[in-house]
Amino acid sequence: MEQFNLEIISPEKSFLIKNDALEVVVPAIEGYMGILKDHTPIISFLKPGIIDVKLNNESLNFYVDDGVVEFKNNTLSILTSNIFDIKDINKNNVDIIIKDAEEELKKENIKDQDRFILEKKIEVLNSLNIN
Repeated sequence: MEQFNLEIISPEKSFLIKNDALEVVVPAIEGYMGILKDHTPIISFLKPGIIDVKLNNESLNFYVDDGVVEFKNNTLSILTSNIFDIKDINKNNVDIIIKDAEEELKKENIKDQDRFILEKKIEVLNSLNIN
């Protein structure tokens, strides 16, 4: 398989920069989308979900809240407000994030878009098998 560039950026830092991505699956708002070298240029929004990165010699999995994904000139750029490596998180931290999201959902004048994002976040985090 041919390789392309990947950059994941959060407000704090450049989270991940790789030049040997073989395939990246992102949780686009339209559904999970697989990106390979020479993919059609796209811009899409992300919903809470798992980014699955396949590199030459390893696979990486990240949880992402939301953001924007752009692919052009064989570079995939992901801009997100919140991302973490699934192998670096523990059950207690996930439980806290879920509890906070559930509290946000209880607010009276929550927008439909925010409700959708929070519900998706809770669903994805509950599906992770973290000890």
